[in-house]
Amino acid sequence: MSANVNTSLPLEYQTEQSRMNILGFWIFLGAEIVLFATLFSVYGVLYKNYAGGPTHQDIFLMKEVMIQTVLLLTSSFTMGVAIWEMRRNNKKGLIGWFILTLLLGAGFLFMEINEFIHYVHEGATMQTSAFLSSLFVLLGTHGAHVTFGIFWATMVIIQIVKRGLTPVTARKTFIIGLYWHFLDVVWIFIFTFVYLKGMVL
Repeated sequence: MSANVNTSLPLEYQTEQSRMNILGFWIFLGAEIVLFATLFSVYGVLYKNYAGGPTHQDIFLMKEVMIQTVLLLTSSFTMGVAIWEMRRNNKKGLIGWFILTLLLGAGFLFMEINEFIHYVHEGATMQTSAFLSSLFVLLGTHGAHVTFGIFWATMVIIQIVKRGLTPVTARKTFIIGLYWHFLDVVWIFIFTFVYLKGMVL
């Protein structure tokens, strides 16, 4: 096994297995892009079908959405710093920045849940209109991905604490980093094409 380790590469790329796993995850992200592209397409078709229910301007809370955006984009930065600390072989720094990333992600989720509660109080539910159905599915799918990412990253942190920085734990850390950055990119599209576009209609 040691013969297959290339120490001239970053830790997460040093074994053939890790390189194949990372490649496989890039392919998985391609499938995720198709999923979200489909959800955006459905929303794009239905976003004006209010059926007499609330419109974008009636329910969107742009101040809260801006805070959500800052939280999630900042978490992308802290995740990048965590990967940088990993490549410096700084286990303590990696874990610290990793935990900060997850706290920012949890803050985003907390605000998104409150956003959904606000929508329901305004009479905006999935059954109200096609617009709201497509909105809830799009936002909910992204939120579910963030929730899964937090649990997944927590498991990776536990492995790092127990096993230290190895090619395996480094590969898992790098992959969850890719996943997290992907979710941030998706949110940028949501912020632009759902919230900003909705407020200028």
